[in-house]
Amino acid sequence: MEARDIGHCCSENLPSLLAELQCSLLLSTYQTGNLIVISAPCGQLSLTYHTFDRPMGLACKPDWLALATRNQVWFLRNAPDIAAKLEPRGRYDSCYLARGSHFTGNIQCHEMAWIGSDLWLVNTLFSCLCTCHPAYSFEPRWRPRFISALAPEDRCHLNGLAVAAGKARYATALGETDTPQGWRPGKAGGGCLIDVATSETVVRGLTMPHSPRLADGRVYLLDSGLGRLVTADVANGQVEGVAQLPGYTRGLAIHGHLAFVGLSKIRAASSLAGVPIAAHPEGLKCGVVVVDLRSGQAAASFEFSSGIDELFAVQVLPDAASPLVSGPLADRDGGQMLWTVPPAARGPAA
Repeated sequence: MEARDIGHCCSENLPSLLAELQCSLLLSTYQTGNLIVISAPCGQLSLTYHTFDRPMGLACKPDWLALATRNQVWFLRNAPDIAAKLEPRGRYDSCYLARGSHFTGNIQCHEMAWIGSDLWLVNTLFSCLCTCHPAYSFEPRWRPRFISALAPEDRCHLNGLAVAAGKARYATALGETDTPQGWRPGKAGGGCLIDVATSETVVRGLTMPHSPRLADGRVYLLDSGLGRLVTADVANGQVEGVAQLPGYTRGLAIHGHLAFVGLSKIRAASSLAGVPIAAHPEGLKCGVVVVDLRSGQAAASFEFSSGIDELFAVQVLPDAASPLVSGPLADRDGGQMLWTVPPAARGPAA
């Protein structure tokens, strides 16, 4: 990966907001091949960068992280006993260590979410939702009604997944198309929100939508090609704007009444050419805007001023004000190698 001069800035209140929430932010960027951790220990903003091969989807559950990369899904487990021993003592409240991976091959995995003990993946190449299977690349679990067959053809650019009550609830796609990369010609206005339970399309007319989420009985998603955070009324198919933002909106995490929305700039030679937000690229930013869902106003912000132009996933890591992450290439990231063994194995050798 080429060396980059990465600059960043943030609103004055972002460190105090993260400290108040006792959480950190996780961002993935395939552009530089990094999982980025943003935290604010002792009220001071901290960023760490962790190397993965084309990281995209992120999923969190208590004591576990999952990260989709080019050919595999990585699993990182929290080891708080190790966190307590790291120097300087008391600096870290959690310690996520890479513990294994599942090789899927390049299925262009986008968003992911845990449903019970199963990790569900948005398998964009095969236009389906799937789970990991120990004996196979993946196990298909659902596909849109308009997709006639399982094939590695990215027929509709399925990309986003919302989970509620322990079930896959909604998915986003860039088109209701059933031919190889058939979504591309109609990407400006051909996007949709699909009810997974019924396989019915409930919202149409979106422009490259991403990141559906459910919170407080409402369906939120990103109308990315218009740079908007919106809510969707699935009963009548209408959307209502919540916030207009200065970037291609992709990556959404909702924590209480706050929405953490990822923003990206647009490359000249990208699939985004021709969508409305590409008309004024000079005004676009890369970073995260924290939107107060009660008012639609920005509550805080973070911006990459140089070096990174595109983000994919945004996740809130709760109850982790100062986490340490040790990925599979920790030595390359400037970290130290860490080992952990079961408690019963820690006594003196027989």
